[in-house]
Amino acid sequence: MSTDITMTSKPMESTKRVITSKKKESLWQYMQKHWQLYIVFLMPAFLLTVIFKYLPMGGILIAFQDFNPMKGIAGSTWTGFENFTRFFNSPDFMSYLANTLKLSIYGLLWGFPVPIILALLLNRLQNRKLKSGIQMILYMPNFISVIVLCGMVRILLSVNGPINMLFHSSINFMTMPEAFRSIYIISGIWQGAGWASIMYTASLSNASHELREAAIIDGANIWQQMKVVDWPAIKGMVVIQFILSAGNIMSIGFEKAYALQTDLNNPTSEIIATYVYKKGLLEGNYSFSTAVGLFNTIINVVLLVVVNKIVSKMNDGQGI
Repeated sequence: MSTDITMTSKPMESTKRVITSKKKESLWQYMQKHWQLYIVFLMPAFLLTVIFKYLPMGGILIAFQDFNPMKGIAGSTWTGFENFTRFFNSPDFMSYLANTLKLSIYGLLWGFPVPIILALLLNRLQNRKLKSGIQMILYMPNFISVIVLCGMVRILLSVNGPINMLFHSSINFMTMPEAFRSIYIISGIWQGAGWASIMYTASLSNASHELREAAIIDGANIWQQMKVVDWPAIKGMVVIQFILSAGNIMSIGFEKAYALQTDLNNPTSEIIATYVYKKGLLEGNYSFSTAVGLFNTIINVVLLVVVNKIVSKMNDGQGI
């Protein structure tokens, strides 16, 4: 009987191998026959990636040159790390770096938990119409342009604006250096917190309903239900978003900071991004601004790697 079983099993294994090999061969043959389709569908994405992602990396060489647009990258004089040394030795280097870090770190500390809290609170609503209405109100500011938002902030906080009329005061908040960071962070939370909560709301939909019902039966309060049921469902998303946010600490867009900037709040509103914009586009100092931007990017990469390592160790080796 054993010999019969072995005799019958060998043909079965050989037939499976033949079938799988035919499948592999048919797939390869299909790709060879229809290679034009693969080129048509893959070529646009490949060209876009190369043109807009890889070719611009050659512009990094400008940071190590005394770039002349008439001579181009190949004809410009090579200066090495002179532009970096000039930036590090400038009297305002520490001021720009400190303003950038403070604005980013404070924004991360105050702004990162808000979408999580909103998602947890929205998840507790049982009325679907009320929940969808609140979500629509929270998502709407995300579709407002940054420039329009800055215009609204300037009107609200102007001397004759609604805030001063409400408190019967005449304070021009936009001219106060100590108020700039609060204005920047609060307006950013108002604009982006609702939209950022979508990912956490989607993750909460995977929370176990049976576990929630069991927790309710056991007498768990709302806080205990969130801790036991809701938090494990969004923990992975929170870790990923925190790593990405911490890795972009230095990547503050200049648009909002520049639009809210005035001559009087300049001591706290001048960051590396606005400095690069002024030096590069307004003054035409392309080599120096590229060196400053490259320094900013290197800091971002280092922070991303460091934060990922720290969080992965704290989270049982689960990084990005």
